[in-house]
Amino acid sequence: MDELELVHARLSSLAPLRLQRFAGHLKRLCLRQNVVSFLDPEVFCQLQKLEELDLYDNKIKTVGDALDQLSSLTILDLSFNMLRSIPDSIAHLRSLRTVFFVQNRITKITDLEASVSLTSLELGGNRIRRIEGLDALVNLEELWLGKNKLSKLENLDNLKKLKILSLQSNRITKIENLEKLENLEDLYLSHNGVERIEGLEHNKKLKTLDLGTNFIPAIENISHSTSLEELWLNNNKIPDLNALDRQLRHLASLETIYLEGNPCQQSEGANYRRKIMLSLPQVKQIDATCVFM
Repeated sequence: MDELELVHARLSSLAPLRLQRFAGHLKRLCLRQNVVSFLDPEVFCQLQKLEELDLYDNKIKTVGDALDQLSSLTILDLSFNMLRSIPDSIAHLRSLRTVFFVQNRITKITDLEASVSLTSLELGGNRIRRIEGLDALVNLEELWLGKNKLSKLENLDNLKKLKILSLQSNRITKIENLEKLENLEDLYLSHNGVERIEGLEHNKKLKTLDLGTNFIPAIENISHSTSLEELWLNNNKIPDLNALDRQLRHLASLETIYLEGNPCQQSEGANYRRKIMLSLPQVKQIDATCVFM
């Protein structure tokens, strides 16, 4: 058996499963949405063929040394548990590429110094106040930090392969310190306190920029983004559409723009969509509606 999936079985202990029986073959183990609180090292140390471990939505507070021997593990999901910190045993998982720690109680990014192989790190829905401890993650392509308590963009310079940076629903007020992220393609900063579009001059590969629900008063400093496909500026403080021609008309790849919820929508009234269409003939979607010429 290569895969074992037991979802919503209300398991509190793994002992009855006798997982040791599958030790020679088991590659994927899914135990999501149970009530598991303890990971027995004697059980897991034998599962050395395991490549994917899914413990989403359980009652785990600590991992201990249960996972130390899982040298083949590439995907680990410990989302919706009760972790207060990133397990230090992650240092032993040298093949690990993708980890999910969504919706725990983690307050600080630590113990990732040995996780050089990581390509995706998901820490959304925690209590993290500072971006730090990421310098060793030189192969990271995706970083998800939404719904934390972050107030500043910082300590990202070493993540030169990063393609996706998600920081929605934090406390960030300024776009800064992204100069080294030259491979960045998707930047999500909605529901923050951003006051200006700026600091993106070196991010030439940017395809998606989500700045919805912030405090931005003008469309500016974005004319250089020639790879841009989606621009979300809904629910900001943009008073008019005068900058569309100058900043966005020449961006041939731009297909989607969101501007609803700005003062310009109300001030333009019935002319709102028509004016955007005339300024940006390349766009195929305005807000949630497709454009029909």
